[in-house]
Amino acid sequence: MSKIEVLKSKLHRATVTDANLNYEGSISIDTELVKLAGMHSYEKVDIYNINNGARFSTYIIPGKKGEFCLNGAAARMAQKGDKIIIVTFTWIDEKDADSWLPNVVLLDDDNRPKEAGKHAMVSGTVV
Repeated sequence: MSKIEVLKSKLHRATVTDANLNYEGSISIDTELVKLAGMHSYEKVDIYNINNGARFSTYIIPGKKGEFCLNGAAARMAQKGDKIIIVTFTWIDEKDADSWLPNVVLLDDDNRPKEAGKHAMVSGTVV
């Protein structure tokens, strides 16, 4: 059976709360939001900075409520207040691809969930 890589989960339009260059690395994310998105501590994530177009990878560490703090080298990729998208991917059987739905969490400006769940997306819009 052929496998393909698909979007597993997404935290959309998170606001960076801090950038700590002197930490060992990673992104600290509110543990409740990690769980809501179906992500896991120490899981690899790709991060897309909406403000400057930067794209990079790191891993999740547990954070405080509302926190999205870029640590170590990742701190060079965003500033406090930037909007970012955090995504994870998974491999599925290609036969299941047309019915696959990622877990999406849309966030407000204070990093509170506005909407969450398995959603189809059309041209970047959740339906």
